[in-house]
Amino acid sequence: MSTSCPCGLGEPYDLCCGRFHDGSQSAPTAELLMRSRYCAFAVGDSAYLLRTWHPSTRPSRLRLDGRQKWTGLEIIGRTGGGLLQNEGTVEFRAHYRLRGQSEAQHENSRFLREAGSWFYLDAQAG
Repeated sequence: MSTSCPCGLGEPYDLCCGRFHDGSQSAPTAELLMRSRYCAFAVGDSAYLLRTWHPSTRPSRLRLDGRQKWTGLEIIGRTGGGLLQNEGTVEFRAHYRLRGQSEAQHENSRFLREAGSWFYLDAQAG
């Protein structure tokens, strides 16, 4: 896939989040994991979402609504989550269309790094 990545960084999908989705690389920061997870929602990759969800909070299965079209991502703020850290948060607003209505999901997500890999832990709705 050579189209622009849905995460909003402006890179081609396969050079951006696609490399995380296919398992060839791991997201090096909490923000890049969050962007790759947003992208996974946009491209319908529920396996990646489950794989990057922390085992302590991961659901047993995940069904994505194919009618929900993700249309944009705004990063509002972040704390920690860097290359040398093991915890971080990313506050964001994810825009989508569902049944002809424009909506947005606003949350502050928590991330943990364990054994060198970042995982989504949980979120507080905004």
